[in-house]
Amino acid sequence: MSELILSAGAARALHLAAQGLDSARRRRAAKADVLDAIRRMEMLQIDTISVVARSPYLVLWSRLGDYDPCWLDELLAEGSLFEYWAHEACFLPIEDYGLYRHRMLDPERMGWKYSARWMREHADVVERLLAHVREHGPVRAADFERKDGKSGGWWEWKPEKRALEVLFTAGRLMIARRHNFHRIYDLAERVHPTWDDSRMPLEDAVRREFALRTVRALGLAKAAWIPDYHRTRRPHVDPGRLADEGLLVRARVEGWREPVYLHPAHLERARAAAEGALNPGLTTLLSPFDPVVWDRRRALELFGFDYRLECYTPAEKRRYGYFTLPVLRRGALVGRIDAKAHRKAGVFELKSVALEPGMRLSARLAADVAGAVRRCARWHGCAQVTVGQADPAPFAAQLAGALEEDARAAA
Repeated sequence: MSELILSAGAARALHLAAQGLDSARRRRAAKADVLDAIRRMEMLQIDTISVVARSPYLVLWSRLGDYDPCWLDELLAEGSLFEYWAHEACFLPIEDYGLYRHRMLDPERMGWKYSARWMREHADVVERLLAHVREHGPVRAADFERKDGKSGGWWEWKPEKRALEVLFTAGRLMIARRHNFHRIYDLAERVHPTWDDSRMPLEDAVRREFALRTVRALGLAKAAWIPDYHRTRRPHVDPGRLADEGLLVRARVEGWREPVYLHPAHLERARAAAEGALNPGLTTLLSPFDPVVWDRRRALELFGFDYRLECYTPAEKRRYGYFTLPVLRRGALVGRIDAKAHRKAGVFELKSVALEPGMRLSARLAADVAGAVRRCARWHGCAQVTVGQADPAPFAAQLAGALEEDARAAA
């Protein structure tokens, strides 16, 4: 078989199709679609910032459209999902628990997430906390009163909170459910009673599985992209060897020096992309923690999109805003929107809208972006959308006009 050669646009189309971001859904989402979407991505990263919907809910909305966010909470409480460190803290399908068990059994390799020294120095706190959970059932960090007057980052958490986190990282506690997005911890054997470590796969097999799953989730991947997805440690799996074994397929992207790798599950779709038959039509807003953009280098190489989340940057040094949402339009990342949902007032505020350099203004562009914004606002329970500044400046009036037209059409 001759080597498959993809244009840059075809590579983007294949990536978005693998991620479930190529076209709008034809039917309303059901609860099972939430789990299917997470399985397709391999994981759903967790973040607590809530100027718009918290990231995991927004990542799902980008793929599913209108859906009930409670479904995610229910899937966790029912045991279809569990939480652990994957790319970062993530919701994961429960059937993948064994793939992460090696990390739990060797938590000292998890860096700042676990401190063996702290565990030794506070062994009494840890044992009291475990005894409390064993006797009284699930707990929240808020159930324990702060007694030293401190507050702040991880290093200043109250001892019980730190104990909960290190015990979670070590796999002795799991997240049984969440309430108002606050974690509720319980003993691992109560949350996942059917697990037995005799079922744990070998670590080399896990590394290979993570590499294969990453390529499948991304649609295509350079070798350098693969370790970041599951945050795997060295020694990294060589995808070239997996291709030699027939588990992956080598391909080329025009203008790229190194090869890319495809998962056989996407081979037919890749051929369609190469023939120009895969044309993404979806316009939507993405979370900063969406798999499409969480690897900033990959987003730059694949989309030419230089993205940085500025919520951790001092306000006076921000270029685009606190929590900018990348705008995906028909296979390209065309801009970013700094948005805020004023839920009580029913207003979805676009504080700033910045298009990528060279974007040509058009009525169709404005209509596409307005439609995505209006859908997102409606999902947030916000009937009104306001537009602040834009770059280029004329796009503000153009987008506002398209939003008004969209609202009239909906009415």
